[in-house]
Amino acid sequence: MTHQPGPVEVTAGVDTHTDTHMAAALDQLGRPLGTRQFPATIAGYRALLAWLQGLGTLTAVGVEGTGSYGAGLARHLHDHAVPVIEIDRPDRKDRRRHGKTDTLDAIAAARAVQSGRATAVPKARTGPVEAIRVLRSVRRSAIQARTAALNELTALLVTAPETLRAQLHGLNTTALVTTCAGLRPGTDLTCPLTATKTALRRLARRIQQLSTEITDADTQLTTLVPATAPRTTALFGFGPDTAGQLLTTAGDNPTRLHSEAAYAHLCGTAPIPAASGRTTKHRLNRAGDRQANAALHRIVIVRMRHCPRTRAYVTRRTTEGLSKRDIIRCLKRYAAREAYHAIQADLANLTT
Repeated sequence: MTHQPGPVEVTAGVDTHTDTHMAAALDQLGRPLGTRQFPATIAGYRALLAWLQGLGTLTAVGVEGTGSYGAGLARHLHDHAVPVIEIDRPDRKDRRRHGKTDTLDAIAAARAVQSGRATAVPKARTGPVEAIRVLRSVRRSAIQARTAALNELTALLVTAPETLRAQLHGLNTTALVTTCAGLRPGTDLTCPLTATKTALRRLARRIQQLSTEITDADTQLTTLVPATAPRTTALFGFGPDTAGQLLTTAGDNPTRLHSEAAYAHLCGTAPIPAASGRTTKHRLNRAGDRQANAALHRIVIVRMRHCPRTRAYVTRRTTEGLSKRDIIRCLKRYAAREAYHAIQADLANLTT
């Protein structure tokens, strides 16, 4: 009686880079089926998927960097109904022990999926939440650039010639930028006064341009965020900025988060046990998305000042002996729960 081999179940791992992706395939027993490098293009994605499917039944693909170099591949696999698992960077201890190559990283990614160590489902990045993320990213960089330009302008004023300092002394930020943008420096750049005026005018006009970009982004997000998540933005203290960040953290497919506790952990608001011996307590969770954590913090501060129910809660918990810091942590956890259920409902309505 001859033994008939069963179907091969393929688990794959991909180490992603700017121009190429290294793929590795394992069978259901963990034996390598092969490794191959593909270009990071549409044609390369098609060839990679065809190669994996040619080895057997493709069960899952672990992809490193689904939010960066692997985003295009993850979208392609998602479009073809292939389960994609997000892979964290390899363990540094293992890298020191075994070395580092693209092939080893791809095999490690496949083993992480097969062993169950990697279970995170990446963001879909195919809907309005991805659009919000992109606009918020550009807005954030514009704010940072404007702040840097304002700081540089202020620093130049400190060492500017006395006549120029006297002319600009006492002006608020808006008036200072407007005045500097209208300076007429002249043409003799060997003169420190002329060069300083030229530099101040360039910085001021840069600040004005960046302010226009920020205003445009705010206008677009003020329309897009409530249209995408009306229930979320209707919650007390949730505005387009904070709701946009919490949406971005959840992604276009919030069902990848199996519970509101998982979302709270993702936002860094789930308390971490810190018990030892007879002491039982919890500590601050410093992990998670810190931008989402900051958004929840702003929401809580607004509620503590203006929401009657929150003010009553703060009074009661203060009477019980909790510090203000601990009360804020509790309120952030409650806000994360509200945000999770509202986001789930909003994005479910978009798909129906």
